[in-house]
Amino acid sequence: MSEATTRGVRVSVEAFYVPERSDPDHSYFFFAYQVRIENVGDDVVQLVTRHWMITNADGHVEHVRGPGVVGETPVLAPGQSFTYTSACPLETPVGAMHGTYQMVYPDSEREGFDAEIAPFTLAMPDSLN
Repeated sequence: MSEATTRGVRVSVEAFYVPERSDPDHSYFFFAYQVRIENVGDDVVQLVTRHWMITNADGHVEHVRGPGVVGETPVLAPGQSFTYTSACPLETPVGAMHGTYQMVYPDSEREGFDAEIAPFTLAMPDSLN
């Protein structure tokens, strides 16, 4: 599990291996992760884009950028949260992810900011000692 708080936005992530969607004999390892984004600050914020950096055990880094998350651009008032589940296939049994969410203040002219997504490990059970 990972957790980071940036300017009142707390991002927590928990990852898990999905054996029924994986095929280790063909170097295909499927991971899911659940993200909880909480507004622990005093201002309304909106998630507008994402940037993930996914690293496999061979050191290959893939950058994934796009609008929102799971087709949504959630607006969070103070005290509200948004939870979603997504997935990531890898060619290795171990990897890691981290990134940022671009947040804006929808009710303000203030400049937005990047909310940190702290690094977390993707690992097939018993693949790490």
